[in-house]
Amino acid sequence: MEEVLKRFLTYLSVEKGLSRNTTESYSRDLTKFHEFLLSKGKELTSFSRPDVIDFIERLREEGYALSSICRFLSSIKGLCKYLLLEHVIKEDSTETLQAPKRWERLPKSLTVSEIRSLFEDASVDKPRHMTIRNSVMLELLYASGMRVSELISLKLEDVNLEAGFIKVLGKGSKERIVPVTVRTIEKLKRYINHHRTDVLKKRHSPYLFVTGRGRPMTRQRFWQTMKALARKRGIEFSPHTIRHSFATHLLEGGADLRSVQKMLGHSDISTTQIYTKVTAERLKRVYTKHHPRA
Repeated sequence: MEEVLKRFLTYLSVEKGLSRNTTESYSRDLTKFHEFLLSKGKELTSFSRPDVIDFIERLREEGYALSSICRFLSSIKGLCKYLLLEHVIKEDSTETLQAPKRWERLPKSLTVSEIRSLFEDASVDKPRHMTIRNSVMLELLYASGMRVSELISLKLEDVNLEAGFIKVLGKGSKERIVPVTVRTIEKLKRYINHHRTDVLKKRHSPYLFVTGRGRPMTRQRFWQTMKALARKRGIEFSPHTIRHSFATHLLEGGADLRSVQKMLGHSDISTTQIYTKVTAERLKRVYTKHHPRA
């Protein structure tokens, strides 16, 4: 546990007089937040407001209840106040952050040209079979709109190359069928028939995307791969941005909301409706930029 977190917990217990259960709750929340920050190359003393928002988004993706998310945010706010008090930081990045139930944050998505730029050169690893694996994972993510947790959990038996679809196990163990493009299917075929074998090196695994040790790719490893690609291409994005782009581009292309809801695996269509706001906001920006009287 990071030293600053230990000092904060001691402060809560000794100076604030909080109970052991309350202190342990702060510890669990902030340990999870710290692990998230580490995956982004940051620490408990160097995070920003966008990092907190991304963390809340991750909690939502993992199915945490609103009450739990509010508790996490409260713990982070408490830490920020302590860091200010100790002069470790100069400003509180959570000061004006509202409770999640009042948020209406539009998900960030890439433009079609930015997506094409990523596919032009997705090579951030060597040897070549690792590069092919990363390229296929990225393209499948955009072609299907899957969550990263769903992507890395895919097994060979979940891919129907002939019919052109993938069986995805989503939240609450709910299965859904997601169609993918012919181009992506062809890439998957080449990866499965040739490059996956090179990655495994005579090992066996039921998983579709594997490491050199025969284990499934982890969320953290895939995030690191995407981070390296983002630096190389000069485009700011995360794996979840690709999912947002998938939904946004479908709606911009004329897809109906119900179909996008099914492909994303949203149980409530109100979750999908936020993407209609994204497309509306984009239209406003185009109008403001190009209309002579705007």
